[in-house]
Amino acid sequence: MKIYSVIPPEKIIERLHYENPWWITKEIQSGYKAMQRRLYFDLFFPFVKEQDVRRAVVLMGPRRVGKTVMMFHAIDKLLQEGVNPQQIFFVGIDNPIYLSLSLEDLLFLGKEAVKLQSLDGCYVFFDEVQYLKDWERHLKILVDSYPNTKFIVSGSAAAALKWHSTESGAGRFTDFMLPPLTFQEYIHLKGMDHLVLTSEIEYGKHKIPYKLTHDVKALNKEFISYLNFGGYPEVVLSEKIQSDMGRYIKSDIVDKVLLRDLPSLYGVKDVQDLNRFFTYIAYNTGNEFSYESMSKESGMPKETLKKYLEYLEAAFLIKVLNKVDINAKRLKRVTSFKVYLTNPSLRTALFSPITETDSEMGNMVETAILSQWMHRENLDLTYARWKDKKEGEVDLVLLDDKKFKPVWGVEIKWSNRYFDKPQELSSLIQFCKANNFKNALVTSIDELGVREISDLQFTFVPSSLYAYNIGENTLKMKSTAY
Repeated sequence: MKIYSVIPPEKIIERLHYENPWWITKEIQSGYKAMQRRLYFDLFFPFVKEQDVRRAVVLMGPRRVGKTVMMFHAIDKLLQEGVNPQQIFFVGIDNPIYLSLSLEDLLFLGKEAVKLQSLDGCYVFFDEVQYLKDWERHLKILVDSYPNTKFIVSGSAAAALKWHSTESGAGRFTDFMLPPLTFQEYIHLKGMDHLVLTSEIEYGKHKIPYKLTHDVKALNKEFISYLNFGGYPEVVLSEKIQSDMGRYIKSDIVDKVLLRDLPSLYGVKDVQDLNRFFTYIAYNTGNEFSYESMSKESGMPKETLKKYLEYLEAAFLIKVLNKVDINAKRLKRVTSFKVYLTNPSLRTALFSPITETDSEMGNMVETAILSQWMHRENLDLTYARWKDKKEGEVDLVLLDDKKFKPVWGVEIKWSNRYFDKPQELSSLIQFCKANNFKNALVTSIDELGVREISDLQFTFVPSSLYAYNIGENTLKMKSTAY
């Protein structure tokens, strides 16, 4: 095989030896070994080991959520399970030394580096694969050409990767989405699992299993820290990074996505416009927008704004939530919608940390709670807003996509006021009556219990506990599904 590269093959082999120290030491780098595994690791690793199905694993997710670390943890577990260290290859595609090489070229050089006769039984990890043009075509060829070799690739531009992998790798790729840290994972990484205990809450006429806390003040303190610093494993564990969030997150996540990933993937020409637009959305996370108002405020054409929203959602930086009316009917014409950051700590990185009494807390709590729900695929989440006889809004509504009816409505509050005055939840009362609901959930700062108002039952749960339980239940559901 002829390898086209300006760099001599022996230099590339040197780099491969540097990236794969276990070929000699039989261990991954100590820095990665010391890092705690994400709770999602136990879901991911079976896909790495799966041999019955001839498929590559595509590990997707936004920047800095721990994809590379998860790959190294998978390598560590393979080594612990007795896989020959020289049958495990790792290649960081974003390194300029690999420029102009195909995946097969790199595979060939890896085989040369350890003098292997065959690639049967090998595990090959390609990190940041989106930097290779037509990666999905190359990967499909490898899966077909080496049926007894397992390929695992990662990439940051989530939706673009997903689109490519489904379009080009039908039946050859298994997608695995690694989202930002949930609040449950944050508590686990901080070693504070003792703050929550298994109990139950009353919802409607039933008692349902629920994680509660014996110290809601301590849990809320961690929840506010999560809002500010919690989306990224490295930030959670480093006070140094927390003290300079702007430099770390903005330069390493926002700037690379806005100035490099999106322009290269979608041909964005005016990166400053895109940057300005994202900053505007980040500051107003959780607010309702319309193309009309956005266009007026930004001076950009509506078509450009629509594209920018698509790109930012593709890069997993934002989530657009569409609106339904009081009966949860979709509106024929989409004129307004809500936009949320996929991770509340992005806002802190761009502006400044918030405290529990800040006016932005309501929107940040909404953003955090929605970001927990985003870990579940195929959920039809919306919000309800209407101008009937009386104007009203419900923060979060789940639709049954077969019956086109609402399953539940949740009102997200960072306030204890409504626990004492549930009659003031007039929008939620209206919504429940319009849809024949007898109960609904409302979040609070630290109040827990049930309140009855005009034959309705509202279950109040602290926002921090609600966020924790969504994360934990999602993980349980995924474990059962896999």
